[in-house]
Amino acid sequence: MDFKNRFYLILTGIFIASLVSCNLIFQKFFTWTPFGLYTFEISVGILPYPITFLVTDLISELYGKKKADQVVISGLIASVFVMGIVLIADTVASTDWSPVKNETFHEVFGLYGPAVFASMVAYLAAQFIDIRLFHFWKRMTKGKHLWLRNNGSTIVSQFVDTSTVLLLLCFAGAIEWNRFWSLLENGFLFKVIVALLDTPVIYGVIYVLKGKIDIAPYDKKGFAYER
Repeated sequence: MDFKNRFYLILTGIFIASLVSCNLIFQKFFTWTPFGLYTFEISVGILPYPITFLVTDLISELYGKKKADQVVISGLIASVFVMGIVLIADTVASTDWSPVKNETFHEVFGLYGPAVFASMVAYLAAQFIDIRLFHFWKRMTKGKHLWLRNNGSTIVSQFVDTSTVLLLLCFAGAIEWNRFWSLLENGFLFKVIVALLDTPVIYGVIYVLKGKIDIAPYDKKGFAYER
């Protein structure tokens, strides 16, 4: 297997690991006040999630739209599979000597139906929007200004993701409507900051890979060719 295919598998592994971990740890919330300017109250599940958008942007840039779409679908299948395993594990009774009892396991890993559904719908919508906007800006700029398509596609798709999951949870009664705007502000602002911070990362990766993996070209319709 050549380096290009090995690196694609590495990116796919990072993507799936980040996505699955989001759904396993999302029930814990924390506060963060960077430089004393703003206090975030957000789920720890938001920490690995922006990495998925960085990975799809890298795959879009290096391998094209089709490969990026394939990773998104693979992530969905992996998430559903892991959730099924967790549900089964939550159903079986623990032994008397088990270090983790039924109640503790359920409290930590028990999947709340509306939350899982909202997460998956928001995930698919945001990721596919991100990929398509990325290639739209790539066509419009004739392959230049990587920072624009990286940040533009990610910021828009992150707003779609955050607003969609919160709307679905509010309609399902899992979250009170009076918390909608504060959660939207916290979640979206955090994701925008991370999106801006990952710009040097994507430039750095592209620079390091120069000569090893060619940038995926694009056609007049804005979709990258597949090699």
